[in-house]
Amino acid sequence: MNPEDYDALCIAGGRAPEYLRLTQKVIDIAHHFNHFNKPISAVCHGIQILTAANIVKGRRLTAYYAVGPEVTIAGGEYVNVPPTEAVVDGNLVTSPAWPGHPKWIAAFLEILGTKIEL
Repeated sequence: MNPEDYDALCIAGGRAPEYLRLTQKVIDIAHHFNHFNKPISAVCHGIQILTAANIVKGRRLTAYYAVGPEVTIAGGEYVNVPPTEAVVDGNLVTSPAWPGHPKWIAAFLEILGTKIEL
């Protein structure tokens, strides 16, 4: 996978990110999107890839509540919102859990230049 071929990065949640963050190629991909200020979205535990890549420092974001301390330790501002919500900070869109998918995806599409109404 060549990240230069893609316009945005969408990181799914669940427990897989806990293990994916141990793979240097995954970290390198996250760095590419961050470096070029391309849209990045992450939900639930997906934020663990961003914290492992050390790209949340100074950013406002949300995550699954058990990942909140990890966001803070990595220098990000953890925002505790209901699981149905999303948080946008520049090119970064995050949501704490799957009930936030409608708002998370809508915000991500808006950053990509596609606006939808819920």
